[in-house]
Amino acid sequence: MKFITDFHVHSRFSRATSRDMTLENIAKWCEKKGIDVVATADFTHPFWFKEIKNKLIHAENGLYVLPNSKTRFILGTEISNIFKRDKCYKVHSLVFFPHIEDVERFNETLAPNYNISSDGRPILGMDIKDLLKITFQVNSEAMFIPAHIWTPHFSIFGAKSGFNSLSEAFGDLSRHITALETGLSSDPPMNWQISEIENIPLVSNSDAHSLRKLGREANIFDTNMDYYSIRKALITNCKKSFLSTIEFFPEEGKYHLDGHRDCGVVLEPHESILHNNICPKCQKPLTIGVLNRTTKLIDQDVNFKPQNKRPFQSIIPLEELISSILNRGVNTKSVQEFYENTVRSLGSEFFILLEAPISAITKYDEKLAQIINKMRQGKIKIQAGYDGKYGKIEIS
Repeated sequence: MKFITDFHVHSRFSRATSRDMTLENIAKWCEKKGIDVVATADFTHPFWFKEIKNKLIHAENGLYVLPNSKTRFILGTEISNIFKRDKCYKVHSLVFFPHIEDVERFNETLAPNYNISSDGRPILGMDIKDLLKITFQVNSEAMFIPAHIWTPHFSIFGAKSGFNSLSEAFGDLSRHITALETGLSSDPPMNWQISEIENIPLVSNSDAHSLRKLGREANIFDTNMDYYSIRKALITNCKKSFLSTIEFFPEEGKYHLDGHRDCGVVLEPHESILHNNICPKCQKPLTIGVLNRTTKLIDQDVNFKPQNKRPFQSIIPLEELISSILNRGVNTKSVQEFYENTVRSLGSEFFILLEAPISAITKYDEKLAQIINKMRQGKIKIQAGYDGKYGKIEIS
């Protein structure tokens, strides 16, 4: 069966996350968005894990559900590793297990030496290789996915604190990497020319810290809706079962280009080279963005496309489109009411953005139909994001 997943979200116990991020609210909003399977998030946090154990019941193999809910949960969390080798590295990763008992063993392994109760996404002073080892010692059918792999500050390939290759980071354990998360500021084509990762599936997730950000990016599968089928689709990189990804336009991501937010300086990679990666205003090092970083690690022809590359669709969140129509802020009452009425009338957000006939949307609201049609055709202009500042999109 065909279904949509979002493997990277956060609970209300994570830093800078909405207090509304409860299991019940996440499940409710996944139905609005059209997400069928979502990560529990933050399962190392004792209070959140207690809620997971007490509220979720077993559904299909390795998936869980709230009573009277359609949304399936997969046991997955993000972990931050900050450690030293030749320098200080800061890497975020996603870890998944099929059983509650696996999570208990994993947490019991970490708790004696690390503080896993201070934040939903714990910071471990542990080498990333050791985290990978522990994950698969707990259960050989776990999944391990380096998160937002190009983000400058906290990722496996980050310009400020990452490695130049998976083998440099993991050595011969690289074979245990289940997939790679491209992150909001990167899309699949930006990864295709890097030979080391061309045979590793690329997933896309929201990294949502609030309900309305769920599904900013997502994945589409066509297989049995259970943990083991999802895992098999990823480890085999099967295009018939892992169909495609739903993408943020990478220019809208907040680390796409180079720059300094405080100085208002934003530069394309070739411009940064001319300035020796130094801000022309304050004379301090620039924050090197994802486009620049991916360009540095490319080792294949720019026109190269992997044989197993899968299609993707780039979207603009429905609330942003409504905001553009009404010329009001995304968080205003009028935009939120329009959104609620639209999903109530037409279906889930993903159905509206990707599948609903334009004629059907026109009957509901002509301006909304026009702007969705333009988005589908890629008729947009983007002022790219940089140094933690999201890009701005205009529909042409």
